[in-house]
Amino acid sequence: MKNLSVDHLLGIKFLNLDDLELIFETADNFKEVINRPIKKVPSLRDITIANLFFENSTRTKLSFELAEKRLSADVLNFSSSQSSVKKGESLIDTVNNILSMKVDMVVIRHPNPGAPQLLSKKVNATIINAGDGAHEHPTQALLDSYSMRQQIGDLRNKNILIVGDIIHSRVALSNIFALQLQGANVKVCGPNTLIPKYLKDFGVKVETDFDKALEWCDVANMLRLQNERMSDSFFPSVREYKKHYGLTMERLQKISKDIVVMHPGPINRGVEITSEVADSNNSIILDQVENGVAIRMAVIYLLAKKNFDR
Repeated sequence: MKNLSVDHLLGIKFLNLDDLELIFETADNFKEVINRPIKKVPSLRDITIANLFFENSTRTKLSFELAEKRLSADVLNFSSSQSSVKKGESLIDTVNNILSMKVDMVVIRHPNPGAPQLLSKKVNATIINAGDGAHEHPTQALLDSYSMRQQIGDLRNKNILIVGDIIHSRVALSNIFALQLQGANVKVCGPNTLIPKYLKDFGVKVETDFDKALEWCDVANMLRLQNERMSDSFFPSVREYKKHYGLTMERLQKISKDIVVMHPGPINRGVEITSEVADSNNSIILDQVENGVAIRMAVIYLLAKKNFDR
């Protein structure tokens, strides 16, 4: 069986197309497992995984923990709010202390971009990036692509729109890398103040007219406003933002075709997307959640298989 080309999952930008295909193929097998009456496999019975979350997270943390338990790994959960990090201990010291308890893999979410890369060079464990600052969130992009493929097939030449707060979003950047690897056309849409200038260097088109962008796309991936990362005001008001960039049923019905609607969560219902749209037949938001467990099982299994010769 094939192996991943990487020893850690630090970001989509370090993967190639063969890696993506291998992850999706493996996720297909695990999706079948998690829909069986007995949802566990003994694949990682001797592996210990530490989940280190230095930022608040509910869905990603639960999804990783469930994926690890479905693979029969031993799981260690760490939250920085109750840790010595609060007392000034460095990240590397914290992780090395945890590794001295014979931990094999570390899943890390950290507010500073580059923290997973730093760890991969300094500690002796397999590192999985569960989100680093506004940099990357690779497993979210993988589950997004996987979910799209289930709906519309091969993504080559498909039109994928990412809408909203692009500048503060690690999901947007990882999605752009993953979609371009698969040959999709990517466009972003939102107020100019929320779109980073460097996207043009990646060949990503920018559209500020939301209705025009919806008419173009096959899939609209709606991002929430990351208010916790905003130090300034990036638009006049939330009301104004909703008017120009909120996805409503009325907007969806105006366009000449059916499109797939996605959201990485958590949803600000009534801001970037109305409840009516989030719960409609166009939406695959709950499929994304289910696929998240299968994708994370695939990533953990493939990295363990490569690094621990399983």
